[in-house]
Amino acid sequence: RVKMLSLAEKGMKNMFIKSIEDLQRRADSGMATGDATARQLQRMVAHASRHASTISTREHAWMQGTAESWLRLQSELFRTGWPKLVELGQAYLVDAWQRAVLTADVLRERGNIFEAHEAAGAPPVLAYEYDAIMDGRAFQRPVNYALLAIRPPKGIETHEWKRPYMIIDPRAGHGPGIGGFKPDSQVGVALHGGHSVYFVVFGQHPEPGQTLADVMRAEARFYKEIVRRHPDAPPPAVVGNCQGGWATLVLAAAEPTITGPIVINGAPLATWSGVNGRNPMRYSGGLLGGTLPALLAADLNNGEFDGANLVMNFEAMDPGRSFFRKYYDVFAAPEKSAGRFLEFEKWWGGFYFLNEAEIHWILDNIFVGNRLSRGEARLERGRSIDLKAIRAPIVVFASHGDNITPPQQALNWIVDTYADEREIKIRGQRIIYMVHDSVGHLGIFVSSSTAKKEHSEIVSVLKTIEALPPGLYEMTLEEQHGEGVHARFEVDFHERHMSDVLALDPGGRAEEADFAAVARLAELAAESYDLCVRPLVQSLATPALATTLQNLHPMRLQRRMLSDRVPGVAQLGTLAQEVRNSRQSVAEDNLFLHAETLMADLVEHWLDVYRDVRDAWYELAFFALYSNPLMHKVGETHSFQRTRKEKDELRHLPEVQSALASMPRGGVPEAIIRILCLVNEACGSVRGSRLERAAYTFSHSPQFAGVGRERRARLLREQTLIVLFDRAGAMETLVDLLPDLDSRAIAVGAVDYVMGIDEDMEPHTIEMLAAVRRALDLPPLRLGQEPAAAGAAPGLKIVAPTTEAA
Repeated sequence: RVKMLSLAEKGMKNMFIKSIEDLQRRADSGMATGDATARQLQRMVAHASRHASTISTREHAWMQGTAESWLRLQSELFRTGWPKLVELGQAYLVDAWQRAVLTADVLRERGNIFEAHEAAGAPPVLAYEYDAIMDGRAFQRPVNYALLAIRPPKGIETHEWKRPYMIIDPRAGHGPGIGGFKPDSQVGVALHGGHSVYFVVFGQHPEPGQTLADVMRAEARFYKEIVRRHPDAPPPAVVGNCQGGWATLVLAAAEPTITGPIVINGAPLATWSGVNGRNPMRYSGGLLGGTLPALLAADLNNGEFDGANLVMNFEAMDPGRSFFRKYYDVFAAPEKSAGRFLEFEKWWGGFYFLNEAEIHWILDNIFVGNRLSRGEARLERGRSIDLKAIRAPIVVFASHGDNITPPQQALNWIVDTYADEREIKIRGQRIIYMVHDSVGHLGIFVSSSTAKKEHSEIVSVLKTIEALPPGLYEMTLEEQHGEGVHARFEVDFHERHMSDVLALDPGGRAEEADFAAVARLAELAAESYDLCVRPLVQSLATPALATTLQNLHPMRLQRRMLSDRVPGVAQLGTLAQEVRNSRQSVAEDNLFLHAETLMADLVEHWLDVYRDVRDAWYELAFFALYSNPLMHKVGETHSFQRTRKEKDELRHLPEVQSALASMPRGGVPEAIIRILCLVNEACGSVRGSRLERAAYTFSHSPQFAGVGRERRARLLREQTLIVLFDRAGAMETLVDLLPDLDSRAIAVGAVDYVMGIDEDMEPHTIEMLAAVRRALDLPPLRLGQEPAAAGAAPGLKIVAPTTEAA
């Protein structure tokens, strides 16, 4: 057995090595003549080598561990006498038979749930009761969207004065509800924080003639209704999941009333980006024909694109998990796994539709054309979408373990949109990103551990995010305090540069030029199809054909074939009940059960090997087709970046000149904010606890009594620009803002309260605070003392916030 595994490993290595050596010989011969094709081969050699090394290393480690496990099992079998083996074998066979029956019954239940869900019109799979607030079907331009108000469960109280939440789920083949289909979810986290939660849902079929522009207008009306229902609360936060993330940014860019914080989770925006060897999904457009297959599928389906196609593509990305492991997990422990399996499958098996105009826009502007992140997307004729127009703070949550929306796709739109981080500050924008180490795409939305940690802290941060100076930040979570829903983490905001975002892809973005050819060819193919073939296809498409195609789709068939509608399947329920009544579970140390586990691991692993080899060839095929000089020439018209102002030009923008002109004007509020900006600029990060104290100071100290939300945002922006473009002048003119000792003491006392105990301060922070005191002719900074919250200086009245108030 060990020899067979070793031979398989060697065979795989030899296959890759032979291919790589052949490519290397061709590249070397061409490089000597400066051939452009040779450079293409050189790139392919590098990609192939990376794949070969990754697969080989993974296989070697796995085979070593597997061989050791099989040898241990073999030794245990030899040590066990025949009578005992017969006894263990009989017990295992009874248990395996019973588990097989129970697993089949779980799949029968899944089929019945699917049929019932379809018959009910595929309602949202939320785990919470709700009230329908607005129905988009009644609008002047009808859409299949609606706004729900989530009812807090018993024992949870929400407050009208707290920031409400609007959650937008992805419309990517599945139905709405993933953001709240269990208690540990985005909805649950917000409710536990005392926030009212509203959920944007959509029907299974689009309304006739609806467009994404109509959907955006409907969502804007939903947002305004939430604002109307909470007049005393801060502007609502909008949470967009996956494709709901880019939809949220489009909404905020097109609708200036969206001023509350925006959270986008696992949202694909810069879809040409990714890491070579790890993100094969981005090659699908180039290898499968761009937008053409989706247009053809929509026409054959009588004008609607079946979301089951998208779900099938998602499953094919990880065949080991989708086609084997999730079913084996049920078989291994049907009593424990059935509930969780059926809960998830109810959402996963709810297939929704988009019309042809919607899927065409999504592919043209995001997944194939990549226009949105580059400022070229138009929501409708005469209406361009510019992400620079967004004024709401943005929080981006991504993960290295997400192979559908890797961090590069979730973050590179920032690099494509702004000249650099200074332009973000000039525009008064706050962009915060957080990158998880390992959680997968679905785990971003459904993982209980993610809900209890990352989403809980995002909710906490949104209470104080408007006190953060404009800029680009990375949010990190450190040590935990407390347990469960009451757990809290040390939060830090580290100021970042565009280079930090680009560093997430060590291979660079040079290969993105290859995708430009895909975009242009996709446009040409769609135009040709529209002119020459579409009339014929549409004349053949009928409602009956559409219904037949839907019913025969593999994703529906696999569920319907094991439902009570099929003769004989209903008897599985009776047989399963008999098995439950006479259940004989095998002991966990049974040798045959151990062998079953090893065999399951082996099956899943070889499916993973197939996936890795397939993805390697996908990538090599893509670069073979599109990274050559001819295709670069074809894609020249689509290979561009938006025009950016040079860094030196940014200083001469009207916003910057206006801020610099106001440098010597103002009073205590301007001085407090400027000093905090100076400190933040010196240390390069903002601690979450200090941000909470800053937000509390801005809203509770008498010096900010007449400073409303809009003016405070303007002051933060102006003082940030002053410190950014003229730090020396910002320090010198502090005395103009604070002409007397009393006002200086008040301002410095407020800053001391925000900064907290000096033992927690970085050296640069202490140096800047000392420099501020020298500039204001105040006594030196005294270390080792905790600043008083009340009476720290004449006229300063700040009461330390309680946990609830904070």
